Amino acid sequence: METNWIFYVVMIISLVLNSTRADVINKNVERTIDITSQLVKTTYKLTVEETSGKPIKDYEFIVREPNLSYISVKDGFNKKVGTEENHEDGSNLLKFNLTFSEFSSKQTLLIETVSTKNILAYPSHIKQNDKQLVKFVGSLYLYSKYPTFAQKTNVILSSSNILSHTQTKPFLVSSNKIFLGPYENIERLAEEELVIHYENQSPFLTVNTLGRTIEVSHWGNIAVKESIHMTHTGAKLKGSFSRYDFQKDGRSGQSAVKSYKTYLPASAFGVYYRDTNGNISTSNMNLLRDSVELELRPRFPLFGGWKTQYILGYNVPSYEYLFSSGNEYLLKMHLIDHIHDNMSIDEAVVTIILPEGSSNIELVTPYSIKRRQNDLIHTYLDTVGRPVVSFSQQNLVESHISQFTLTYRFSKISLLQEPFLVILFIYIIFLFTIVLLRLDFSLTSHFHKD
Repeated sequence: METNWIFYVVMIISLVLNSTRADVINKNVERTIDITSQLVKTTYKLTVEETSGKPIKDYEFIVREPNLSYISVKDGFNKKVGTEENHEDGSNLLKFNLTFSEFSSKQTLLIETVSTKNILAYPSHIKQNDKQLVKFVGSLYLYSKYPTFAQKTNVILSSSNILSHTQTKPFLVSSNKIFLGPYENIERLAEEELVIHYENQSPFLTVNTLGRTIEVSHWGNIAVKESIHMTHTGAKLKGSFSRYDFQKDGRSGQSAVKSYKTYLPASAFGVYYRDTNGNISTSNMNLLRDSVELELRPRFPLFGGWKTQYILGYNVPSYEYLFSSGNEYLLKMHLIDHIHDNMSIDEAVVTIILPEGSSNIELVTPYSIKRRQNDLIHTYLDTVGRPVVSFSQQNLVESHISQFTLTYRFSKISLLQEPFLVILFIYIIFLFTIVLLRLDFSLTSHFHKD
């Protein structure tokens, strides 16, 4: 009896182990790392296979990069794959559970990620005429819970001036590209650093805070105002700044930001660009077919560690972004706009001011945001105040430029409130004037004879 009992226990344990054994492998991994700017843009093409022939229903993708800002996952048919982030307390790893819509023993994954603040100036301080050198530290292999059969990695740099890099064979350096691999039979959860020290003169501009205000009017106009605080987060300037050398030698201050381009909607008008000192005239605006190109030039070149702040505003016609059906209204606009190429935003606060009398407000965003408490704001000709919807998000990049949807209810009769208040105000002025003219304020004396 005892022997049979032990036999059954061993059988149960073996069945459990076999059922939980991972037969999924990364058949082939092709990875491209773009570090030509201040952002790390990585694309993966994963060929995943179930060796036992069972259909693959889900896959766990692990990201070791800190400061991950954006991730997009599609299958081999360019269809979006269900993505759910698994939070683990005390872990620096980001784990995503990917769910396939069609089950097969072989799956193809196309993954794009963007991370910020992973390319650091090295050295951290340079002189005005020095070149900006940076260091990138990443993973040589795909960090995965599944074993990898074969992997290749292509790294694209901003310059062919490469001081040093990881030299795990086989590898090949060609101009501003490094080809690593193919590497075969990589164990699961394999860790090895990929370190590259190279020249990168691209602008390291970080938007510390973006305050974006959208004021909706039912009289045909939507006003947009952006308050931007920006810092050059590249190598900091060592020593004093010489404007003479900067203007004389074209190689002086190569990493400094002299100007940059921002893009506004094609229908934007009434554009203004000013700072605390007033209007900044050193800007150029070009009308393109599908946008308005605005070249902004700060009052002074931005070196590493230098900061600037300004306000950019414009108007757009409401019929392009505001739609209605009866008393129901729908607003569709960009959550954020293009500020500069390869932008990085630490925190964005978006405020939407609706017309007075709006109710049943519902907000739908393309990605998760942090809602703030709704509020009221009083402007001219307001009585109870205008509803204000506000939300924020951190660590945003250009890939986050997408539309939000805001629906609300507004009675068209309320449009008559402001004209009525204006008429009432004028009527009171006229009434007061009439009464005032009929009163006699003259000083007269009356003499009576006895």
